Amino acid sequence: MQELMSRAVRLDSFGGPEVLDVREVPAPQAGPGQVRVRVTAAGLNPMDWIMTADADTAARFGLSLPAGFGTDYAGVVDQVGAGVTGLAAGDRVFGSALSRAVADFVVVDAAGEVAANEVHRTPDDVDDRTAATLAIAGRTASAALAAVAPGPDDTVLIGGAAGGVGVFAVQLARIAGARVIGTGSASSAGYLRELGAEPVAYGDGLVDRVRALGDVTAAIDLHGVETVHVARELGVPDGRICTIAAQIDGVAAANGANAPSGALQEIARLVAAGRLRVPIAAGFPIERIRPAVELQAGRHVRGKVVIDLQLDRAAPNP
Repeated sequence: MQELMSRAVRLDSFGGPEVLDVREVPAPQAGPGQVRVRVTAAGLNPMDWIMTADADTAARFGLSLPAGFGTDYAGVVDQVGAGVTGLAAGDRVFGSALSRAVADFVVVDAAGEVAANEVHRTPDDVDDRTAATLAIAGRTASAALAAVAPGPDDTVLIGGAAGGVGVFAVQLARIAGARVIGTGSASSAGYLRELGAEPVAYGDGLVDRVRALGDVTAAIDLHGVETVHVARELGVPDGRICTIAAQIDGVAAANGANAPSGALQEIARLVAAGRLRVPIAAGFPIERIRPAVELQAGRHVRGKVVIDLQLDRAAPNP
């Protein structure tokens, strides 16, 4: 029998988009307790190229060469390992597979709910491209929201609100009943309003611009430290400030690994119900992985960048 092959993005050295290549490799096989997914779409995140940029960073994530690329995926189960229950061939699924998702096939633990090795059923009303964007950004936003616990009496300042995590954080805060002020470039103002945030331009004078909009009771910095400093100057206590990209004494640092249990399934449910939307900024075939990563790494794209592999025509279009 001819061996099944898979297109997969591989890198033999750590670095930027220039080290990414599409290779033909033997398709992975599902072992006991595992399923193999025929990937239809893979969502890109800053984490993907940050952790493969250099050897030291890669080692912190347990990566070694040769390595794969990409973590968020969606697709269809096509092989079920021994002992797996609750999933069958043909089931539509999504999840995360650390640095190996941009490939025709990926193997994950069927019972895994750990960030970076997980699989969940895709709701009928969520298309594969959208499902492929949920895991990392959705989990990270959920963890950040849990750290500051916004409610109807809150005004939350979200720094970097137009980015990939910001898409989720703004909408989740609004669903929680909070008012949201989101920082971004001047050109992102309309986009932020569509998400439900009141836009404010970042940079010099930010504290005065935010103060003019009213009292802030909580803050989430999704970019660096500017929002943290502004929130402190506005009197927000450290216990209601959170970061995802910096470590600051006294301020909680959130990441997808410490998202609340069931957070990803809840986000998928909200998407299916039409209460949370995920803008898809661009889609690329796997052969154009380099320009796709260059676009995403430029940090100016509004919405998610997706690699289209074998999109299931039976799934609804975004």
